[in-house]
Amino acid sequence: MNFKLDKIEDLSLFGGTAKFDKALHVGEPNIGNREKLLARINDILDKRRFTNEGPYVRELEKRIADYIGVKHIIAMNNGTVALEIAIRALDMKGEVLLPSMTFIATAHALQWQQIKPVFCDIDPATHNIDVQKAEAHITPLTSGILGVHLWGRPADIRGLTDLAGRYNLRLLFDAAHAFGSAYQGRMIGNFGDAEVFSFHATKFFNTFEGGAVATNNDELAEKIRLMRNFGFAGKDRVIYIGMNGKMDEVAAAMGLTSLESLDEFIEINKHNYFLYRQLLEKTNGIQIVNYDGNEKTNYQYIVLEIDKQITGISRDLIMRILHAENVIVRRYFYPGCHKMEPYKSYQPHSGMMLPNTERLARDVLVMPTGSAVNEKIIVRIVELLNFIIANADDIVSRVYSARKYLFIPEKETV
Repeated sequence: MNFKLDKIEDLSLFGGTAKFDKALHVGEPNIGNREKLLARINDILDKRRFTNEGPYVRELEKRIADYIGVKHIIAMNNGTVALEIAIRALDMKGEVLLPSMTFIATAHALQWQQIKPVFCDIDPATHNIDVQKAEAHITPLTSGILGVHLWGRPADIRGLTDLAGRYNLRLLFDAAHAFGSAYQGRMIGNFGDAEVFSFHATKFFNTFEGGAVATNNDELAEKIRLMRNFGFAGKDRVIYIGMNGKMDEVAAAMGLTSLESLDEFIEINKHNYFLYRQLLEKTNGIQIVNYDGNEKTNYQYIVLEIDKQITGISRDLIMRILHAENVIVRRYFYPGCHKMEPYKSYQPHSGMMLPNTERLARDVLVMPTGSAVNEKIIVRIVELLNFIIANADDIVSRVYSARKYLFIPEKETV
C-alpha cells in the first residue's frame, strides 16, 4: 500500500501510483473455517451423494429454519430461481408491484414468466418501496406485491401486509440482502406469503451460489419443494410442473460452514460500519445510510449518499477516481431497473413516476467492507475520499480540461 496524498498528481487518475496493491471489492466472499469445509467436501466425495436433496442440504435447511424461527426453508441453486419458483407457486400473474431500486433479477423473475413488473417509487428515508405510492399503482390486473429489503433494512412490512390484505394481493419479499436481520423482533423470513434469500458468493452468508425460500405456509412449502425438483413426488411420479432448482451438497457444505461463523461475520460488518460512520461524521456532503441499532441486522452494506451540491463533485467521478486507486466501489442499483432493457422499451415513461428512485440511483455509492478489509484499510479509504472532496474544485477543473485523455464520456457527470 503506497499511500502518498500531498497533491492531485498523487491520484492514480492523474498519473500517481494506485494507493492499494489489491482490488478492494464491496463484498469479497467469506469462507469461514476452511478445514471444516474441506472435511465436509471430502465426506461428500466419499459418500458420492452430490445432489438430489442429500443430507447436507437437509441439515442446512433445518439449521436455517431454526435460526430464523420459520417453519420451512427450501434451499435452491440460486436466489433468482428461488424467486421465479416462489412467484409461480403463488400464482402471480398480470401485474406485480415492486421497487425499481433493486437488482435486475427481481424484475426479471417476473418478466421471465410474462408478468409485468410495475415499478413503484421509494421512500427517500428508507430506500424501500413507498406503500402509499405503491397503492396508487394498483389496478384490476394487479396480483401481488414484491417488496425488497434493500441493504438488509426491512421494508415497511406492516404497511405492505395491510395493503396486500385490503386488495387481496399476494405478498412476497426479496430478502436477498436481509439474511440475519429482523423486523420488530422477528427474523426476516417470517413475513408475507414467503421470503426469498440469496446465498450468492458476494453475500456475507454464502453457499458459493445458492438461495432459499422461507415460508410458514405448509401447503406453499410442499408446492415449492415439488417445483424445485421437476414436480417429482417419488421416483417415477410427477404430479406438478417444475424445474431443476435444487441446491447441491457442496454448496450446502459451504452454507453449514458459513452458518457456524455467522456471528463473527456480522460482528466484522458491524465494526466496519461504525468505523466508517465515525470517520465520515464530519465529511460534508456525504451521508451514510443508518441501521436501526434496536433491531438485529447484518450490517452487510456500507452505503453512502453523495450530495454533489455540497461536495462539488459527482458520485460518478468519485467512483472513477476510487477505481483507479483499486477501491472498487459500486453504484447499486444504477440506473434503476426501469432504465434497463426490456423495461426501458416496454415502459419508456415510468421514470416520471420515480423521482426518489432516480435521485438515489444517481447519488448512492457502496463501499468495501466484510472480512477482506481491516481498520487500516478503511481509514485509508476514508482519507482518500476526504482528499477527493477537499480538492473537488481542482479535480473537476482538471477533468474538464483533460476529459478526452482520461477517456471520460461527455455524458458522464463530473
